[in-house]
Amino acid sequence: MVGQDEYDRTMSRALKLLSTKSRTVAELREQLREKTQASEAIIERVIARLQEWGYLDDARFAADYGASRLRLKPLGRRRLARELAERKVPEAIITTTLDRLYEDVSEETLIDRAIQKRLRTRGRPRTRQHAKKLFDHLIRLGFDHELVRRKIDELARSSADEE
Repeated sequence: MVGQDEYDRTMSRALKLLSTKSRTVAELREQLREKTQASEAIIERVIARLQEWGYLDDARFAADYGASRLRLKPLGRRRLARELAERKVPEAIITTTLDRLYEDVSEETLIDRAIQKRLRTRGRPRTRQHAKKLFDHLIRLGFDHELVRRKIDELARSSADEE
């Protein structure tokens, strides 16, 4: 009976944790280790049951998280991959998820949105220093180095044409 009580308490704790926000399998495992005195075997049984019930799915978590992040802010593949890795999503799932997400919306479209947003708040870069700040901002958003360079060059050419 002691084992069943421990299982029930661990399951209750897991459901409570999942009710507040979505988590990856690794995040939930870590939280259960910290917040319960349950054995590894009990924790693994709870996780297996939650996966059977569909409450815990790393692929769905990654897809939902990625779609949500891209809706809120234009991000490049690198930044989104890093965020998913920090959430302990397996590498294979990250790759599949990113391929699917960036199939729907190209990085080119996202970087254009990021540039337009930055231009609305800061205006066109007038000096090399301002262009460098825009470049650094786009790199921090996770866009590819070559894509950023090409977009900054296009922006500089269009600014020169206007003058």
